[in-house]
Amino acid sequence: MGGIIGGGGGAAAAAAQEQLKQSQAETEKLRQQTEAEKRDLGEQIASKRLARARGGARMLLSESRLNPEEGVTSSTTLGA
Repeated sequence: MGGIIGGGGGAAAAAAQEQLKQSQAETEKLRQQTEAEKRDLGEQIASKRLARARGGARMLLSESRLNPEEGVTSSTTLGA
């Protein structure tokens, strides 16, 4: 009579544990996906910020000079 009332849930308990493990695995997978999306979004924002800060100046700098930021030092320019 003890098996009928209290303790005969071995298969049900095993199934519940298996379902719990699957649920935890799914939760972990979703957490990792969320972290990856958050990381990607942060990288996109950082690259856009960097492009805004440096993108325009880069197009104006000449690659023919040793240090493009110093400007043209030769006398063959239009304003000299």
